Amino acid sequence: MDQRPLLPTALRPLPLGAIRPAGWLARQLRIQADGLSGHLDELWPDVADSAWIGGAAEGWERGPYWLDGIVPLAFLLDDERLRAKAARWVDAILARQQPDGWLGPLHDTSDPRRRARDPWPVFVALKALLQYEEATGDPRIVPAALRFLRRLDALLDDQPLFDWGRYRWPDLALSIISLHERTGEPWLLALAAKAYGQSFDWRAHFAREPFPHRDRQERAQIHPPAPPEPQVTFRTDMASHVVNVAMALKQPAVWHRLSHDPADRDAVHQMLATLDRFHGQASGVFTGDEHLAGTSPVQGTELCAVVELMFSLETLVAALGDPRLADRLERVAFNALPATCAPDMWSHQYVQQANQVVCAIVEDRVYTNNGPDANLFGLEPNYGCCTANMHQGWPKFAAHLWMATPDGGLAASAYAPCTVEAEVGGTPVHVAVETDYPFDETVRVVVEAGASVSFPLHLRIPGWAEGATIGVGGEPPALAAPETFARVERAWAGRTEVVVRLPMRVVAERRFNGSVALARGPLVYALRVGEEWRPVAPFHRSAPTADPRVAHDYELHPTTAWNVALQLDLDDPERSLRLARRGVGAAPFSPEGAPLELHGVGRRVPAWGMAHGAAAPPPAEPEGADEPAHDVVLIPYGCTNLRVTELPLIQPAAL
Repeated sequence: MDQRPLLPTALRPLPLGAIRPAGWLARQLRIQADGLSGHLDELWPDVADSAWIGGAAEGWERGPYWLDGIVPLAFLLDDERLRAKAARWVDAILARQQPDGWLGPLHDTSDPRRRARDPWPVFVALKALLQYEEATGDPRIVPAALRFLRRLDALLDDQPLFDWGRYRWPDLALSIISLHERTGEPWLLALAAKAYGQSFDWRAHFAREPFPHRDRQERAQIHPPAPPEPQVTFRTDMASHVVNVAMALKQPAVWHRLSHDPADRDAVHQMLATLDRFHGQASGVFTGDEHLAGTSPVQGTELCAVVELMFSLETLVAALGDPRLADRLERVAFNALPATCAPDMWSHQYVQQANQVVCAIVEDRVYTNNGPDANLFGLEPNYGCCTANMHQGWPKFAAHLWMATPDGGLAASAYAPCTVEAEVGGTPVHVAVETDYPFDETVRVVVEAGASVSFPLHLRIPGWAEGATIGVGGEPPALAAPETFARVERAWAGRTEVVVRLPMRVVAERRFNGSVALARGPLVYALRVGEEWRPVAPFHRSAPTADPRVAHDYELHPTTAWNVALQLDLDDPERSLRLARRGVGAAPFSPEGAPLELHGVGRRVPAWGMAHGAAAPPPAEPEGADEPAHDVVLIPYGCTNLRVTELPLIQPAAL
């Protein structure tokens, strides 16, 4: 490839620390800091005694994964304790840089399966180090990163990218491009192109329609009859590994900045559409209980894939400025992310299920390639990568709520309570977002400027928000088109309040076996299932058991009926449902703290039972019309631990 200038991104993330969480988001990040994230380096050997800081434990990806989440968490909260933890790690990594520039431990070459210099974990370490440099201005980091990349440049001539690094090239490219933008060094773009040439071609992979199937009919979105499910031939290779796929989604847009090929930019939506068609879930993720696993609501999705999908979407929103990608980001962040961690964030699952009616150790299981403890809530269920990698989800989401625009303005790419400190046209500007969104339809954006300064605000209007309005400074509200960034430009002086109203209507989507899933705004709703938490001996014993916070993994067993069909008018779902509101409390993502409830009518389906340690597929024609009708309570998916998201349907006409 000829050397070409780097194309600009549509939006530019603000420096780490410019955005501070407020309201429920600040409480959520504090829960995380007080849970596993803020204490993992004290109690889990793979971080506490990591070879990255001179210890004797794992020296591959786990330490860098944890650091990649703890750095933004520390600076978003301005938490002195967490900042000290991050500084200790940064100091140790930089002090141990090899004389030839290599960062991180050298691996034991006596194992023929390993190579002394595996660049993949350094991809993650670079992301963490550059975030730290952005927040602190540490002058050591850019020179150290450049020395490593010089070493990598030479290494790739003799040892091309392999295994995980070959499939996860975009994460390396982001750091290379970031350093190029800091330094202007032209050789960095040549290195990015060299690495791309050795990487797996995800765009070509998806263009080949990589999921063989017999049924080509698309799924109906609203009305029955629902078509048959695509019959997928599953694969269990690196190209179907769900975390690789989640990371890969940003590759076309990242490479587009160097290739200038519009087909790279446009490939993102084709990749997402293919994943949705064959593996999509109502929460915005795709299945992958290690490998891509089809559309059944009991196939799991790995927690690593959730947080990596979020980071890919955050990267894509910045690169392309497409509000549809931000809609997807919110759907994942407000549903799949909180649902896969305990409300106190002291335990997590390896995989979550849309229809998750029990979390237990089972030998007969539905997963493509996971162990018997994969959906337990615990310290290290199934495998420790998620224990290390879960920490980036909430902090990076918070750090990407607002971005700078090429026209000198600011863009709200996602909504949550926060404050923003920015300099626009040489004038300091303070923005406060006052809202309970996604639990409320109103977002107040308060702009304060000490002196009059003109710049545009770009306010994302989600695709589902028909009838959205924006009112500025007390003026009558004006309609705003869905699936756009609405532009509000004026001279800002003193305090100006912008009120964004995003109407949320219940939408019914037909899914697996003709079941139905409900969404309202960015929130998916699921049947609330009563739960009993049963501590079990740690399935993995790599952590000490003296600490009562981590002495147990937990099985969850249902205490209420879950095999329920929903009576619903598909033409007008809101006619069949009643919305109940409660205040947004200290822990909104918990069954007890759910701020919203949808009440409807359901009937038990006695024949619907268990299969392979999970709920059987929802029956296409539920035999429950003669069962007594009863009140059904659905709460936001992210508030649940046990749930049924895809419910069999009984239409009123059938009664």
